[in-house]
Amino acid sequence: MKILLILNDAPYGTEKAYNALRLAMALQKEQPETEVLVFLMADAATCAIPNQATPQGYYNLERMVKAVIHKGGQVKACGTCLDARGLKAIPLIEGVEASNMPQLAQWTLAADKVLTF
Repeated sequence: MKILLILNDAPYGTEKAYNALRLAMALQKEQPETEVLVFLMADAATCAIPNQATPQGYYNLERMVKAVIHKGGQVKACGTCLDARGLKAIPLIEGVEASNMPQLAQWTLAADKVLTF
């Protein structure tokens, strides 16, 4: 099975990105053969910025993104969204790629399930 998670919300301030990545990690744990795809759009593109420093005991989305990638998930960030936020030239978390709408369209058409956050 192929599951696509589309994130739109900022990494911190609400828990949408956190919950989406928690679900991605749970899917990978419960059914390792499931292909997990994560597309970061709008303010969620900032989830792909490396060197996030969060208070002790607080969730860290960089670590969560890395965990999804480590378990074989794919994570892409909207290049237009990165550019609009002045982030196009900033290196992303290792394993995250800048992408585009045609890639999201391909992933959506190929996915068995699409979830949005």
